[in-house]
Amino acid sequence: MTRPHSPQESTDAAEGVAPARPQSLMMSFFGIHVLGRDIALSSACVIDAFARVRVGEDAVRSTLTRMVGRGLLERHRRGRRMYFSLTERAATVLSDGQERIWRDGAVNREWDGTWTLVGFSLPESRRRERHDLRSRLVWAGFGPVQSGLWVAPRRVDVAPLAAELGLAGHIRAFHGEAAPPTEAGSLLHAAFDVDAIAAGYRSFIERWDGPVPPGGAADDMARQLLLHTDWLELVRDAPYLPAEHLPEGWPAARAEELFRELARRYEPGASRLADEMLERIDLVGESAAGEAGTEEAATGGSGSD
Repeated sequence: MTRPHSPQESTDAAEGVAPARPQSLMMSFFGIHVLGRDIALSSACVIDAFARVRVGEDAVRSTLTRMVGRGLLERHRRGRRMYFSLTERAATVLSDGQERIWRDGAVNREWDGTWTLVGFSLPESRRRERHDLRSRLVWAGFGPVQSGLWVAPRRVDVAPLAAELGLAGHIRAFHGEAAPPTEAGSLLHAAFDVDAIAAGYRSFIERWDGPVPPGGAADDMARQLLLHTDWLELVRDAPYLPAEHLPEGWPAARAEELFRELARRYEPGASRLADEMLERIDLVGESAAGEAGTEEAATGGSGSD
């Protein structure tokens, strides 16, 4: 059954921008403005920022609550105000995304022929864990070859992924090369929908390679958020495929070049707007103050002359 489009999605589709889920936007937002900094942002400023990309207050509040429940954000109450920071788990996911975007690139031009194979078996009663595992495998660049067997055309350290999900005892991982009668090219096309991946890159180029940014974004902060979310959702489903087994005219390099060009263009204006409107608290300073207070209480205070 096809899910009906919301009014927002219908408007976005008409304007040529792929609608992004609020959680995807939220992860991108915190990745841009919070990752690597010990700060928390007020819910009020997050609501104001998301209004710039036409996401309503109710959707923002429910997304924040849901992400706290999933262990991705942490709440900090200060008086009547609520602030949100990244959890260690979310910071790890976002740091991995930053590496995918800025270090790995969109095409693997130096593949040595090594595959990582992952086999697993989880009963129907553990459907949620099985879903989470498959999602993490996709993000790590794996594709399914057959039931319970996934492959990635590069070396992947599977141990942290298995430990994060608590599934180390249910996963078997190997590194190796394709052997006859299996050919690397056919294995690649069996595990990944190469045509769909190429179409995703071409669609990104069509949306962003023009005089008017998609989505009706009115300023660089909104454009930056939409751009980063769009690109991250694309590379999430577009593994680091070896160039030697890709069709002629593969569009990933052009799409990546366009993303980086626009990211550089939007960053200065977006940073100025963020400095003006994002209300934040410094968690390091507050933590240090709290520890000092605890120590003083434990020693009976510093005394006075």
